[in-house]
Amino acid sequence: MTAMNTRRIKTWTWVHKWSSLVCTVFMLLLCLTGLPLIFHHEIGHLLGTEVEAPELPADRAKQRVSLDDVLTTAKSLHPDRVVQFVSQEEDSDKIWFVTMTPTPAPTDDFKSVAIDARTGQLLAQPKFDEGFMYVMFKLHVDLFAGLAGKLFLGFMGLLLLVAIVSGVVLYSPFMRKLEFGTVRRERRPRLKWLDLHNLLGVVTLVWAFTVGATGMINTWADLIIKYWQYDQLSHLLAPYQGQPLVPVAERGSVQRSLEVAVQSAPGNKLSFIAFPGTAFSSPHHTTVFLRGNTPITSKLLQPVLVDAKTTEITASPHLPWYLTALLVSQPLHFGDYGGMPMQIIWALLDIATIIVLGSGLYLWLKRGNPVHEHSKSKDEARTAGAQGDALTPTPQPAAAKALTST
Repeated sequence: MTAMNTRRIKTWTWVHKWSSLVCTVFMLLLCLTGLPLIFHHEIGHLLGTEVEAPELPADRAKQRVSLDDVLTTAKSLHPDRVVQFVSQEEDSDKIWFVTMTPTPAPTDDFKSVAIDARTGQLLAQPKFDEGFMYVMFKLHVDLFAGLAGKLFLGFMGLLLLVAIVSGVVLYSPFMRKLEFGTVRRERRPRLKWLDLHNLLGVVTLVWAFTVGATGMINTWADLIIKYWQYDQLSHLLAPYQGQPLVPVAERGSVQRSLEVAVQSAPGNKLSFIAFPGTAFSSPHHTTVFLRGNTPITSKLLQPVLVDAKTTEITASPHLPWYLTALLVSQPLHFGDYGGMPMQIIWALLDIATIIVLGSGLYLWLKRGNPVHEHSKSKDEARTAGAQGDALTPTPQPAAAKALTST
């Protein structure tokens, strides 16, 4: 091995070791909290926190009440609050979920109301801001620290990607004298864990990079949406400049706004509605977000800006590439594209990653015993020792759901 190669390996080892050391504890936290989030619907059913629509006779099952009546019911429950969002689940239009807050501005102080879309009757007032799944979600998304927590976890995700790339670079010289997948069980425990650590890291390589990259993108969601509002919405709102927020009493029918938006994009379905003054709308519009019918397009959104007073469409801008990237990354991060089979695969890979991270910590704590049995030359021995000192010579992914899903 040449002196140049030796220096190169030492440099990559330093990069890999310290990028891994800084982010490993947080990556373990994200993997552990991300595991139940993969099955959040299924866990919700087991815990009884999921809202389900009752069965109705055939002659009533297809009827739908006006969305205006639904909002009237919700407001009667919380008259001191305003409606921020109205949404429906992707696979069902039987329930309206109404989010109500003290003001239109973004806040964690919200009340949720679930109303039967067929009868207009109250089904439940689910508590999305408490319980086991809420704690897992907040730890996973922002560590209960808001935007600062999201950006911090995004930086940890960046370090993870650095650790993955440096681990791949180091893997080839480290395994030069061994066959792929070798685990030297007859050697001492640290060497066996090093081989297992390398093997699992390489097996989960593509998934690790994918989940790490999408998790990092998700942590930027708030900033991306703000930039979109500044970059595109500001031009569309030029005719409304200087006008105040449309008072609730002066707003037109929300049902009518929904109908004209859906008619403008045949084949699309409703995802959610953002009301005037909220984070996803303007002070002058009821913004209807539509989604497609295919597995891919169902994750993409098409905003339709409807004048809150006249219920006429003002614009229907196509989302820029950076918002499309965000929308694609959110479901991909949690394996939401392929149903239960993909969720199971995601969970198995997440567990494998926890083992990679745990073994990396073990190797770091036991670094006093350099690994060099597989090398014959002094240069190769130094390479192996450096590899043994590295926290995670091969990739380790993590889950991080920013969404902020809407």
